[in-house]
Amino acid sequence: MRVPRNICRGRACPCPQSSEIKSRASQDGQGQALPLQTGRDKPCPYSRTGRDKPCPYSSKCIFDQFTEDNLAVQRFSAPLLVIVLVIVPILAQQSTPQPAPQSVQQPSQPPARQGEAVAAQTPPAPLPPPRVKIEEYRERAARIIGAALTSDTAYRRLAWLTDRIGNRLGGSESLERAIAWAASEMKRDGLDNVHTEKVMVPHWVRGEESLELVSPVRKSLTMLGLGNSVGTPAEGLTAEAVVVRNFDELEALGERVRGKIVVYNAPFTTYGATVVYRGSGPSRAAKYGAVAAIVRSVTPASLQSPHTGSLRYDADHPEIPKIPAAAVTIEGAELLQRMQERGEHPRLHLKMGAHFLPDAESANVIAEIKGREKPEEVVVIGGHIDSWDVGQGAHDDGSGCLITWETVRLLKALGLRPRRTIRVVLFTNEENGARGGAGYAAAHKSELKDHILAIESDSGVFRPTGFGLSEKATPQARADFMEIAKLLAGIRADRIDPDGEGTDIGPIVREGVTGASFNVDAPRYFEIHHTDADTFDKINPQDLAACVATMAVMAYVVADMPDRL
Repeated sequence: MRVPRNICRGRACPCPQSSEIKSRASQDGQGQALPLQTGRDKPCPYSRTGRDKPCPYSSKCIFDQFTEDNLAVQRFSAPLLVIVLVIVPILAQQSTPQPAPQSVQQPSQPPARQGEAVAAQTPPAPLPPPRVKIEEYRERAARIIGAALTSDTAYRRLAWLTDRIGNRLGGSESLERAIAWAASEMKRDGLDNVHTEKVMVPHWVRGEESLELVSPVRKSLTMLGLGNSVGTPAEGLTAEAVVVRNFDELEALGERVRGKIVVYNAPFTTYGATVVYRGSGPSRAAKYGAVAAIVRSVTPASLQSPHTGSLRYDADHPEIPKIPAAAVTIEGAELLQRMQERGEHPRLHLKMGAHFLPDAESANVIAEIKGREKPEEVVVIGGHIDSWDVGQGAHDDGSGCLITWETVRLLKALGLRPRRTIRVVLFTNEENGARGGAGYAAAHKSELKDHILAIESDSGVFRPTGFGLSEKATPQARADFMEIAKLLAGIRADRIDPDGEGTDIGPIVREGVTGASFNVDAPRYFEIHHTDADTFDKINPQDLAACVATMAVMAYVVADMPDRL
């Protein structure tokens, strides 16, 4: 065992992030801690100044082998974590005059999950003074952060979920294995009230699928059928492709697309602005008689990687036929665009075996750390355990499940039982039906008045930045939330964005529960989102540990503070 002479300062950084060398998971998902391979050639990406300040993740970096042989080093690093992550920020804050009224922090960049541009806003109204006294929580926050950053439990379990179970689409056998495994492991953790709650989910099957350019040249095009799409006839269908950049071009063509395949070649701007072509594009093309729709993958970059995702047929106009729809790569969409501009009238042959089976039985997985004084009052945290049927569902959203699950496991292990209950929910069927969130809201309808907060983690694993708090939150709740976030300044996860919710918590938020999103700095998330590339090797263990630390501190303090958020 070798301990470096000093804490990492960026010049010879052993952080695996610096050379993109990741640690490897154990074989059984439950075994010994992992060997941590190191790189030594790049400045630390986590240091505020790159070279002049200690890395907040130094407890992970300062040893070459993260194994049982290094327990002594871990014991040495815990006080160091307290100094670097907690005491230094305290001193800095005490020496800085505090502004009189608080106001909503304006994000320096958009929330990562939605990728939406934040419009210019009028200055927010001053907030009331916070009620929570964070000085009373600094020592406990330090313990939580230190424990999270020196644990690899979430990383090992995510490796097991993705490698041994894999992708987990609603209705699939693999999803049900994941649900059973999670419930079993939660019981082994000794968590409270571990159980599953039945939810019926749609069972869409992709089937065999292909897309071929048949003229002016013959070429296979990489594609993925869109979730919930209908299939083609068994022999497929062949038609001329008409490429449009946006809905305005489609409207201008109108009936001239009848009998043709509409190809939406809409460049990525933001996720929210671009995903509309995947969601409503097929029905809008069908309105003018198109026989199929092809959508350029919703991503800013591509290496011949198609992105799937759900479409939404127009339920308000049942007279519009449901047509098959698929996603093509950026490369494929641009090829068809060039051919059309040369007047070559490309023709495509699309074959999709997509179909629905009867709804299948699935379940949400629930576990708790029961509150010591007000157990009926609940803070909900969670992600969705299902995924698309491509890749491994590592970032989307195995990571969200493990961040929230590890939060309650860690608090129990530390003996930190808050005043109120913290409940982790692993929601089923977020991707192509959102039945898990709706099922939870229905099953707990009578309890929602005592749901204090619901936080959804569904943005992948990257460096945490903080949270987005619903714009519907009361000014007092926002003031308290922002005050608690100061405990996370040491790991740079203290930003509170002006809005944030999520698909799974949406139904209970609409019933009046305060919602929040867990936010990360994820500029490249949509390059692997809903693709075969969403695999475990893309997970950075230090980022995952920091995400757990961030979620655990916020959930614990909200659940424990004397006043209700």
